[in-house]
Amino acid sequence: MSVEVGLWGVGGLLVLLALRVPVALALIAVSFGGIAWLLGLRPALGVVSNTPYSFVASWTMSAVPMFLLMGFVAYHAKLTAGLFDAAKLVLRRLPGALAISSVFACSGFAAVCGSSLATAASMGRIAIPEMIRAGYAPSLAAGSIAAGGTIGALIPPSILMIIYGVFAETSITQVFLGGITIGLLTAVSYAIVILIIAWLRPDIVPRRPISDSGLTAAQAVRGVWPVLLLIGVVFGGLFSGLFTTTEAGAVGAIGAIGCAALVGNLNLEVMKRALLETLMTSASLFIIGIGAMMFTRFLGITGLSSFLTSQVAGAELTYWQLMLIVVLIYVALGTVMEPFGALLITLPVLIPIFNAEGISLIWFGVVVVKLLEIGMITPPVGLNVFVIRNVAQRYVSVLQIFKGVTPFLAADVAVVFLAIAFPGIVLFLPQLL
Repeated sequence: MSVEVGLWGVGGLLVLLALRVPVALALIAVSFGGIAWLLGLRPALGVVSNTPYSFVASWTMSAVPMFLLMGFVAYHAKLTAGLFDAAKLVLRRLPGALAISSVFACSGFAAVCGSSLATAASMGRIAIPEMIRAGYAPSLAAGSIAAGGTIGALIPPSILMIIYGVFAETSITQVFLGGITIGLLTAVSYAIVILIIAWLRPDIVPRRPISDSGLTAAQAVRGVWPVLLLIGVVFGGLFSGLFTTTEAGAVGAIGAIGCAALVGNLNLEVMKRALLETLMTSASLFIIGIGAMMFTRFLGITGLSSFLTSQVAGAELTYWQLMLIVVLIYVALGTVMEPFGALLITLPVLIPIFNAEGISLIWFGVVVVKLLEIGMITPPVGLNVFVIRNVAQRYVSVLQIFKGVTPFLAADVAVVFLAIAFPGIVLFLPQLL
């Protein structure tokens, strides 16, 4: 009976999501209704009253607003503005150098941001106009930035990875380390795609080197030193064990504010916008997390998680069959949902299964985040695509951007395949350090 209630609850959740009910409200409504049905109104009210505090008061969760504040201060204070110029200086002789530079600039921005949307928006404003002036097809120029923006959630500090680590009860630092490898592999795969297009279609991606802008190496370093300093201090301390994840977030937020003051870009407007966006984003994430924790408790009461785990074990699925199912689930959810909602409605079901199968939750977390980021550039939702449309609407349409990201989706498929076929790619750094 309880398992049937759990199945009805999952079905009801999917119906609410299909009706465009906000993810947080759908999770809370289904969980409250299911617990009230099984245990009574008083226990359901107890869960509603206790869960918000137990979730938000988590020491680890306080890393989320800290890393968000670091990213928003860096974004609004323009600490990352020199990344694109520095990448151009290093990569200027490659075919398609501007597009490749934008991808690696996105990787650098990701190291102080943790958000795909912010990465895409920031780099899009800087790089797309310059690429179009240089003769790049608008679809490819916009598509490379939309795809490059997905690296924002792969290279730490990744907010998705922090949320995953909390729910999976695994080391966030080790998930971060696994994300570095996949993030860099993604950037390299995107660069290879651009090189191939430049070779086959010089009318879309010019082969000629970037003209000399007069920028010297010393000037390039002066433009990116705030980012390099933040990366060195925050992640040096985090990965050496000097900081916990939460402490690293606090150090990063203070460091970003200090760097903004040193370069003369810190003012009341910058702090106001950074704090407001941090509060809004944190509130949105936390209420979804509260709903997901209630849903986890509901599934635990019904016994559905244990039932599904036993069914998977009884079906004797091979590793590749299980991973194919997982990939299809996340690809399907990515076409209609934003990443945080897709992550949090699936973890209560999938984590017990992967635990029972003896598959590393560190590896699983990195692969899941990669799959969720593919959803950021797939139709019809493709949030990164619509962000790029907003910042470059005078140059390109939504359909053109979706056309431009198609080659990069092929690269994403290759990266996911490699991560599944060779888990050591993800686990190399966590095991080493």
